[in-house]
Amino acid sequence: MPGPAEIAILSAVALAAGTVDAIAGGGGLLTVPALLAAGLPPHVALATNKGQSVFGSFAAMVRFTRAGLVDGRRALAAFPAALAGSLLGAAAVLVVPPETLRPVVLVLLAAAALFVGLRRPGSVPVAPAPARRGASALAAAIAFAIGAYDGFFGPGTGTFLIVAFAALLGDGLARASASAKVVNFASNLAALVLFASRGVVVWRIALPMAAAQLAGGWIGAHLAVRRGDALVRRVAVVVTLALALKLAWDMRAG
Repeated sequence: MPGPAEIAILSAVALAAGTVDAIAGGGGLLTVPALLAAGLPPHVALATNKGQSVFGSFAAMVRFTRAGLVDGRRALAAFPAALAGSLLGAAAVLVVPPETLRPVVLVLLAAAALFVGLRRPGSVPVAPAPARRGASALAAAIAFAIGAYDGFFGPGTGTFLIVAFAALLGDGLARASASAKVVNFASNLAALVLFASRGVVVWRIALPMAAAQLAGGWIGAHLAVRRGDALVRRVAVVVTLALALKLAWDMRAG
């Protein structure tokens, strides 16, 4: 098990991951490999990652809410839908190997990178999301579907949420990132409850990382609020391409 020095390094990684994740998703791309490198078995690393990442998504959600970027009615519909979807996805892992999704996710990540990279303010001529009829129901459907994906497999969840909220509800990228954090917090919370009930979260590692994630989530959300769509676009494209490369490498190694 990692000692104090390794936990300090893991916490530094968590700070960076929380910052990136709050802006465009993809924090697990940093924390999961770090936990594996520290010697944790894969299932324990994934569980411990949820134990710390839930704090980052919570901090980001609070900061976005304070900035007025989270629509309350949509959040009330999306949050329970994401909880239910994540639990369903986690249960599906027992039936279908998650690795079967890798080729599909690679294609979706490439499409997401193109969408985010080419999108410009005003490029999607739809009404602002709060004014659209059925916005809450559509937000709940997005939350359930991508929450289930997060519980089942996970890579790219934050980016897929941003793309879904931007493409289907007409959100700007900063507002889409804010909506994504509501869903991400719910799906992380559901997974954490499941993992904690099975006793596979290493809390002496998760809690120091959680404190760093909390700070990182707030910093990342603050940067997204201040710098808007341009920052979210750049970070999302980098994160998406990095995730695609990692999945391609995993497929080749497998």
